[in-house]
Amino acid sequence: MQILNEKYADLQEVAVAYKEAYNTNPPFPNIHFDDFLNPAFLDQVLEEFPDLDKKKDKIYYKNPNEDKYASKGEYSFGPNTRRLVHFLNSQPFLEFLQELTGITEPLIPDPYFEGGGFHQIKKGGFLKIHVDFHKHRKMNLDRRLNILIYLNKDWDDSYGGHFELWAKDMSKSITKIAPYFNRIALFSTTGDSWHGHPDQLNCPEDRSRRSLALYYYSNGRPSNEVDVSQKGRITTTFADRQGIDDPKMKRYNNMVNLVNDLLPPILVRTIKKFRNT
Repeated sequence: MQILNEKYADLQEVAVAYKEAYNTNPPFPNIHFDDFLNPAFLDQVLEEFPDLDKKKDKIYYKNPNEDKYASKGEYSFGPNTRRLVHFLNSQPFLEFLQELTGITEPLIPDPYFEGGGFHQIKKGGFLKIHVDFHKHRKMNLDRRLNILIYLNKDWDDSYGGHFELWAKDMSKSITKIAPYFNRIALFSTTGDSWHGHPDQLNCPEDRSRRSLALYYYSNGRPSNEVDVSQKGRITTTFADRQGIDDPKMKRYNNMVNLVNDLLPPILVRTIKKFRNT
């Protein structure tokens, strides 16, 4: 069974057609495609999506910034999911991403799925506005691009869970993308690519917000994309929405950022690993 929807079969043609839109969409380079994958194939991937709450080998993020579950590596993937992610990490797809985004440094996939893989947010869960870590902690490569594949059939907008892209000065939400089934969102990750799902999910108890995340890296990046003081940051940086988020969140983040800036990277990795188990 083919992986791509027929209308996206010629990836290079799609990249050429949409690269201007990708690089000019506000508030920073981004785009989303609907029905990007063969829906029958994606149905098989969805069938393999586990309830991460019930899995022993998972990550549960629970703090003032986030309440969500994530898988570890590719060992929890079924055969169809593994086939999908291997395709998304293949040469033809990497060449599509290069053409679409205009990133000139060769893109490198992440076989370890550091922070990626299956993501699940349950009723009441959230992911506050943030910029992603800049360095892969194992490969020491620069993070450049995120892809999110949404797996939520019959999703009602009243459930919330929209993916939000915020202005670079964190003044307001610019773009909101609903997490509909077979919608794929892509965006460049820099020092001010603020994004998240900041409000509590309002879905029924028997539903959850499900997605598959893949991240891409390069060996080096343009010097203007990340603040010089944060180039090696291996933890996510969160920011509060002034007048909206609980003040406790800001105090928590100030402490986390101070720890990240003062402690040796190896100790930060150890703390991060312990916190997320």
